[in-house]
Amino acid sequence: MSLLYRVHAVATASVRKIIHCDCDCFYASVEMRDDPSLRDKPLAVGGRPEQRGVVATCNYEARKYGVRSAMSTAQALRRCPDLVMLPPAMEKYRIASRQILSIYRDYTELVEPLSLDEAYLDVTEASSLHGSATAIAQEIRARIFETVGITASAGIAPNKFIAKIASDWNKPNGQFVVKPQQMDAFVSVLPVARLFGVGKVTAAHMNRLGVQTCGDLRTWSLHALMQEFGSFGERLHDLCRGIDERPVNPSRERKSVSVEETYAIDLPDLAACRREMAELLVRLDERIRRARAEGDIGKLFVKLRFDDFTRTTAECVATAVEAETVDQLLETGFGRRRRAVRLLGVGIRLAARSGGDQLHLFGET
Repeated sequence: MSLLYRVHAVATASVRKIIHCDCDCFYASVEMRDDPSLRDKPLAVGGRPEQRGVVATCNYEARKYGVRSAMSTAQALRRCPDLVMLPPAMEKYRIASRQILSIYRDYTELVEPLSLDEAYLDVTEASSLHGSATAIAQEIRARIFETVGITASAGIAPNKFIAKIASDWNKPNGQFVVKPQQMDAFVSVLPVARLFGVGKVTAAHMNRLGVQTCGDLRTWSLHALMQEFGSFGERLHDLCRGIDERPVNPSRERKSVSVEETYAIDLPDLAACRREMAELLVRLDERIRRARAEGDIGKLFVKLRFDDFTRTTAECVATAVEAETVDQLLETGFGRRRRAVRLLGVGIRLAARSGGDQLHLFGET
């Protein structure tokens, strides 16, 4: 069966040319562009430590100290006392984002933005530069530098999954190509931690099971993967074989805003979940404000994954994020299994612009 999957993956992917373009430490790069004196200093953009802020992004100087995105600002400053912390200047970043998207759309209409600074491009039918995806990516990166004044990296591959991984391969200010005939070998040696949805805790669990690479994971049957990882096992079965048939969708709209955390040590009870939820709510509030979604809230939800990998989501109609409602959802979700929790998340679903079914209070998925 695995051989059939590999043949199918190459046959499907060989007709597509996908670029994943991602600016290097975007917010920090814009700040260093505007103030060159910051270029040799460890720099992060994010919230203030006394307000339980988190790092939105940081430059490579800061990363040398172990600072990373989504880390609390307080922890970042402990790791790097000389860290320069700047508050986000969102309007400035949006201006740069519009310039970048305009460059992408000079080459194809099939542009799927993922955030202000990264996007997928399907250049399968592009006529520029003789249709060479490699040359198009190089020219896009050069134009971003000339126009916006920051660097970008790119991955070129036959599908979105591999293109996104490839864009990290030669960061910063580089690109990497995976041709159709190279896909199987490229994916087989990837650490399982590089797969979408596999965080540190899940990767460590796989390692304990003797699974280090995608090649190791291919030895597991679909049935075995689903027994061990639930419905996520089906996705793992495809990804470890390089299969990703998702099209580049230029009309994709944001449907939700959320934050989640997978814990190295499972949360043993509801009280422990409540303590962690306080931090998650601070991060969610910041993310909602960055997305300017305060007025579009339609539902509120809490997500839990238990120590046996089962998952549940409790949600309700809401127009705002209220701690009391979140606590009720958390209690409802936890009560469905009453087991230790390995992943906890909270978020909002954005209200439909028109029409739609009546939402039910405290629904379950």
